[in-house]
Amino acid sequence: MSPLPVTGPGLFIGSLTAFVMLERPKLDPTDPGLRRAAERAGVSPEEFAGPGDVWALVWEDEDGEGGGFELPGLRDAEAEDFAERLRLALGTGEPFTIEAGAVLRLDARPAGAGADGYAFTAHVTPPEGEDEDAEPVTLELEAVRTDSLLSHLAEFHGSLA
Repeated sequence: MSPLPVTGPGLFIGSLTAFVMLERPKLDPTDPGLRRAAERAGVSPEEFAGPGDVWALVWEDEDGEGGGFELPGLRDAEAEDFAERLRLALGTGEPFTIEAGAVLRLDARPAGAGADGYAFTAHVTPPEGEDEDAEPVTLELEAVRTDSLLSHLAEFHGSLA
């Protein structure tokens, strides 16, 4: 079965081999695949899709190991504030640290001489009450071009409007 199409705002940092993503996934209850899955689950498509208003933090490391958790208390304004602080820090050309509450800390450093970008170390800490076996994770993310990340931040901002 193919994955269900997901829409909604998402802020992706990293590459296809290692990343962190703050997202508010939304499933379309009119999608035929979702409707079939809901029928198999014995629930309505709307119930299967859920409200689409809960943020999540998702990550994957270079070995393909990953995870994620919901952030039910996170509001759009807080996600937008994180993105804005990231945008402003990118403009400095200097190393910086930025946090999204207690669950995500990004340590950023210029990618290197002559490179227009930043490399990130992401520190992911599952919230209290999450799976008891959930451990904090540290990810080394490949350098991301500054212009590409700024463009993605602008799209993210627009998706929240």
